[in-house]
Amino acid sequence: MSALEPKIKDIFYSFIVTSPVSYECKYHGVRRDVRKFLDGFLFGTATASYQVEEAWNEDGKAENIWDHLTHTQPCIIKNCSNGDIADDSYHLYKRDVEMMRELGLDFYRFSLSWSRILPTSFPDKINEAGVQYYNNLIDELLKYNIQPMITLYHWDLPQKLQDMGGWTNPHIVDWFGDYARTAFQLFGDRVKYWITINEPYQVCNMGYGDVDLAPMLNIKGLAEYMCAKNLLLAHARAYHIYDEEFRSEQGVIFISYSAQWYEPSSENDTEAANEHNDFQWGQYTHPVFSVTGDFPPSMKKKIAAKSAAQGYPRSRLPEFTPEEIEYIRGSSDYFGLNHYSTYLVYRNESVYGYYESPSFGDDLETLTYRKSEWKIGESDFIKYVPWGFQKLLTKIRRDYNNPPIYITENGFATYGGLNDEDRVTYYKGYLNAMLDAIDDGSDVRAYTAWSLMDNFEWMDGYTERFGLYEVDYESPYRTRTPRKSAFVYKQIVRTRELDWHYEPDTDVMSIDEGH
Repeated sequence: MSALEPKIKDIFYSFIVTSPVSYECKYHGVRRDVRKFLDGFLFGTATASYQVEEAWNEDGKAENIWDHLTHTQPCIIKNCSNGDIADDSYHLYKRDVEMMRELGLDFYRFSLSWSRILPTSFPDKINEAGVQYYNNLIDELLKYNIQPMITLYHWDLPQKLQDMGGWTNPHIVDWFGDYARTAFQLFGDRVKYWITINEPYQVCNMGYGDVDLAPMLNIKGLAEYMCAKNLLLAHARAYHIYDEEFRSEQGVIFISYSAQWYEPSSENDTEAANEHNDFQWGQYTHPVFSVTGDFPPSMKKKIAAKSAAQGYPRSRLPEFTPEEIEYIRGSSDYFGLNHYSTYLVYRNESVYGYYESPSFGDDLETLTYRKSEWKIGESDFIKYVPWGFQKLLTKIRRDYNNPPIYITENGFATYGGLNDEDRVTYYKGYLNAMLDAIDDGSDVRAYTAWSLMDNFEWMDGYTERFGLYEVDYESPYRTRTPRKSAFVYKQIVRTRELDWHYEPDTDVMSIDEGH
């Protein structure tokens, strides 16, 4: 097992790693059927603009990179689907808020569409219709005491900016700063929670260094690192604009990371797992939350050595100046964390020559796998490994001096249906693991279920369903129906308790005022 955890937990972890269901009831041999959340703990749900809004070209909205990708290469997405026909939240936002009232949420995390607000990509022209949509949504939320939590960027870059290099163009630091300032000015009088950028790894490594997300540049070993530097500087620019110009009147601002847990496959793979965590999410968290700032030392060392051996005159990982390191370091009020699952990591002779060179994979030189017994339900998308969640939260606490954490995404995919027992199991197990981490001292303050409702799941289209509410895409009104997990989540939010044995009456989802 990993040296990252105290030895007292070794027996416990060796048991639950092969028996996921056991995690439901016991921790260190103590039965915990009902567990309380701390006073002031916040619960919410999340969506993102391209995934739910629809109305891709209505009321002056301009094209973004997902519009462009799905229209120029339509069948690169499963079932040739796109966000043109999604959940129609652009028109049905009142039903969305009604669902939040049914659940009793404290907050709703959603993202702004950059190209809906600024159709030229710049603040020379503000699209009033787009602004009005977000004003309507914000006001409807506040009417029922649900706090808006706005993500400035959730993957849908204006296509015009992509044509100019997107996140590999250093001018994007200014472009993003101008966009952020505009959003603060338009909505900041009512919005107290801001997230700058969602999941930097996915933006850069999957969109620029690979073909897993738009814009699918696939310039391996180069573009993802250029993107990483510029994205971190752009995030910091938005943070400092907020801190210097809006902080006194508003709330908090932070960045949201995708961080899965990478566990050594054996005692001999500890270094490989540590490096995998450094490369996969540490490259974006270390510059912001570590004492020293900058990219992780292991990453700088390995990429510099690889680059030299490949004949490059300098490291393919761009360097930060001392001033840039200080500009980025500390530029987040909270640690926003999106977490879904865990992987086992190993390194042996088979990895050498396995990846293209140069590439992120070749720089890292590790391989991963997941155990078959971690699967619950039909989907292979997410595996049930709650103990990895606790280990991740523990590492964040130890490495970064216990920053306040907002879980900004956590959820489970199914193939549809209202009786989503597997999703219920997943949520209970991961909330339980989170409570274990809190008991150990992690400063976790909020939890966000992904997602409020089914939505466009990027390259998987509508085949993977994450919603607490099922969406009928055949209905012209995009009918939303609560699944069993919605009733269970409502009970957790209302009682502020995790009750393993709660079985809801799923006949009627009503609105109960207050908690």
